Amino acid sequence: MSAATDYDSRPWLSSYPPDVPADFAFPLVPLTRLLDDAAAGFPAAVAISAAGETLSYRELRDHVDRLAGGLSALGVTAGDRVALILPNCPQHVIAFFAVLRLGATVVQCNPLATADELRGQLGDCTPAAVVCLDKSLETVQAVRQAAGIRAVVVTTLVDYRSGWERRRLSLPLPGARADRRRLLGTVPKDADVVWFRPLLRRSNPARQVAVDAARDVAVLQYTGGTTGTSKAAMLSHANLVANAYQMRLWLPEATSGREVTLTVLPLFHVYGLTLCLLTTVLLAGRLALLPNFDVDLLFDAIESEAPTLLPGVPPIYQAMVDALRVQRTDLSSIRACVSGAMRLPVDVQERFERLSGGRLVEGYGTTEASPATHCNPIQGIRKAGSVGVPLTGTLARIVDPDDPARVLPAGETGELVVKGPQVFLGYWGRDAAEQVLLADGWLLTGDLAMMDEDGFFSIVDRKKDLVIAGGFNVYPTEVEAVVVSHPGVAECCVVGLPDRYRGETVKAYVVVTPGVTLTEAEVREHCAAHLSAYKVPKIVEFRDDLPRTAIGKALRRLLVAEELAKLEGGTP
Repeated sequence: MSAATDYDSRPWLSSYPPDVPADFAFPLVPLTRLLDDAAAGFPAAVAISAAGETLSYRELRDHVDRLAGGLSALGVTAGDRVALILPNCPQHVIAFFAVLRLGATVVQCNPLATADELRGQLGDCTPAAVVCLDKSLETVQAVRQAAGIRAVVVTTLVDYRSGWERRRLSLPLPGARADRRRLLGTVPKDADVVWFRPLLRRSNPARQVAVDAARDVAVLQYTGGTTGTSKAAMLSHANLVANAYQMRLWLPEATSGREVTLTVLPLFHVYGLTLCLLTTVLLAGRLALLPNFDVDLLFDAIESEAPTLLPGVPPIYQAMVDALRVQRTDLSSIRACVSGAMRLPVDVQERFERLSGGRLVEGYGTTEASPATHCNPIQGIRKAGSVGVPLTGTLARIVDPDDPARVLPAGETGELVVKGPQVFLGYWGRDAAEQVLLADGWLLTGDLAMMDEDGFFSIVDRKKDLVIAGGFNVYPTEVEAVVVSHPGVAECCVVGLPDRYRGETVKAYVVVTPGVTLTEAEVREHCAAHLSAYKVPKIVEFRDDLPRTAIGKALRRLLVAEELAKLEGGTP
């Protein structure tokens, strides 16, 4: 790629510390520099649009600086962690950059996480403060003391929706007062919390704290890694800045100040963070935020926002091309879409491009790489069914899964390893045995892949027993532990099965304790009390026993093979 050659001679290379690799060809600056540059170059341009409301880049920077001042007054200092438990809303963007302004670290959390899930994550990273939606406050308060959280800042969905009563949100709303109540959570009057908007209004703006971009952690992004145990990937400022630049280079026709990114991917997920938020801010573009994925809401936003960029996952594009409304919606503004997280069906890719006239390409990434490492070119040669070629500045190779030092030739399947400026610093608080970085900086992805003679990579399988449902990682061992905790369950095995819209769906095979009567609904209700909705098994099958290995471990691959045989034979 010519872009790689262009970047080799960038002038900022000479400013690197002596121990920073010479092939790190991207700016060593705080992530907040992306926002500051956008606000300086395009102060009046719309930075965020959500529910009919907009913030310019000048306004966004002002709100960020004021919230940073408020967080500082609450005791947040450089090196602290601050957890964000927020959906896609302006407050998420403001809080994200405000935390970084103070030299603190953002901890990304799912706003739909259960108390059990948050307890594990917040107990691990011990944040000084939390910024959350009022609807999540009860869950936060349940873990607050154990996690040592000193301050909780609460916001509501109407804080940045002065026009909410005029706009259609995620559901048809019958009346203004009822609508407002539906958007608001219940917060006890005596709750020890600080409210977002008053804190922002009364605070003095904070200035940027000095940051070592190459070494300071900007984001702790929780991932199951290769073991299924929740671990926090440490992503530096330099990691995320580099990946934003790498994705920007992949959009050759993108124009600063003119792009509109339709953001249906959740910002708390690293894919949405980099592909939507950071790349858009680097472009000084408009971030059109959707609170959740709803195909009608998505089409509404396309009609009102005329997006040029639509990063997504295959279920989003599948739902769009299958919807009747697609025939009467003008998609011509969409020029480029990058699909990730799971395999993109070729027929979906072809139908979407026919309907929109834009380009839909498949890429690959992993949380530990901020996340993007590969992508098919938006222009020029691409290969359907592959994840493309390494991004600018990224090295990739296929190695023997049992001996990473042995590099395999083109055409052979092995473990994909990558190296580049976007590769993380390691896992927070974990010993060397749990790390996936080799001594020379190569990242073990845990995915089996193949590189062809042209340098295009294809993902073949996964070393880890991971289910990807709707773009979210589901670790079978976590779900199995919850199912088995039900007093009526003796054993359980969880697998992922092909699903047309979600990529994969979660199925649990359950062996009931002798003498106990148990229903599928009871198993699902038990799971829903302890797991996020996307982790709850959609299918539960009761069995007398499970297929096992010689040492007694349940054989997931045999269960999956049985299901695939049923599908091929037309058995429901």
